[in-house]
Amino acid sequence: MIQLVDENGETIGQSEKIAAHEHGGTWHRAISVFLFDEYGRLLIQKRASSKYHFAGLWANSCCSHPTTTETVLEAAKRAMRHEIGVEADVLELAVVRYESLDSVSGHTEKEHDHILVGKLSFDPEINSQEVEEVRWILLEDLKAEIEKQPESFAPWLPIILNQVAFFD
Repeated sequence: MIQLVDENGETIGQSEKIAAHEHGGTWHRAISVFLFDEYGRLLIQKRASSKYHFAGLWANSCCSHPTTTETVLEAAKRAMRHEIGVEADVLELAVVRYESLDSVSGHTEKEHDHILVGKLSFDPEINSQEVEEVRWILLEDLKAEIEKQPESFAPWLPIILNQVAFFD
């Protein structure tokens, strides 16, 4: 069960995760983690082909939804361990709201997305049920790739990159 939110990000109820993405979606709380290395490169992941929406697309380091009993930070730590096998200190940088339809699955993202950033000094060990591959990339190179091949990236990635100023 995940947290449904109003336009101000206040929790107003709960829903099963899949149900919150069906039939045009319902606004809900999410987390997006961006992990950088000592060279300023961002760890990005290619979502597993088996994901129920936006499968096989490149996205940020990891994403999830806080359960009804989790804080944003607890959800971020759980997602990092589950998806990429790491523990890292993260801090919340911003909140970005976006809506996006996956034309393949028919699922809709209506995310009140808490953006968290942190540093990582080693390569992760991926959970192949969640992630097909990972790589490190400089933000300017990532933006150039998104411009050339937007269809290869999860739609929230350019939205977040355009709205958030990342730390060094």
